[in-house]
Amino acid sequence: MVCISGVSKGLGYALAKEFDRRGWSVAGCARSEGALINLGNDLQNKHFIQKADITQQPDVQTFANKVLSALGVPSLILNNAGKINKNARLHEVSSDEFLDVLQVNLCGVHNMIKAFLPSMLEAKKGTIINFSSYWGQSTAPKVAPYCASKWAIEGLTRALAQELPPGLSAVAFNPGVVNTDMLQSCFGDKAKEHEDPNTWAIHATDKLINLSETDNGTTVIG
Repeated sequence: MVCISGVSKGLGYALAKEFDRRGWSVAGCARSEGALINLGNDLQNKHFIQKADITQQPDVQTFANKVLSALGVPSLILNNAGKINKNARLHEVSSDEFLDVLQVNLCGVHNMIKAFLPSMLEAKKGTIINFSSYWGQSTAPKVAPYCASKWAIEGLTRALAQELPPGLSAVAFNPGVVNTDMLQSCFGDKAKEHEDPNTWAIHATDKLINLSETDNGTTVIG
């Protein structure tokens, strides 16, 4: 079973459909209830889809409890949900927007790990996959908050990997450059030159399901 955050659109939606196509049970959450209904209608195998705000730990814990009851312990956790700031120089980004990016991209990942890792430790297996970016190892102007959050994800993942016992692993996953709403917000029309999420999800899922303990603490490119 795979559990994916941020399944209302983009990469998360595409991954949920691709895992389902391959016969996996899928659990997923996002903040947009309408989009979740559409996703639920698209999935054919056993699934659990629920509205949840990953920035709110009680919300995430409730979601996790229901997932564990309905589908059992996930083999894969995909911490996909993400947010990017509007293109702006760092000193022009509001404190609220800066914090919002960190709360989704970093604190949300922590909340998901806190909610699901105890059951995975008990089961003695599973992989936590934290979505990073090329901007997790490089930088660009006008997206400093996003860069900061993804550099943090790289460090968080490597530190977590050092804490995990045999049977479990943590991987930072760089999806590459995909034509999503987030890419359009910073690339504009040039985003359309890149791969669409549904096509991307086919080879990305191949990568994700073939991760092993030997990948623990590494960054994998989708």
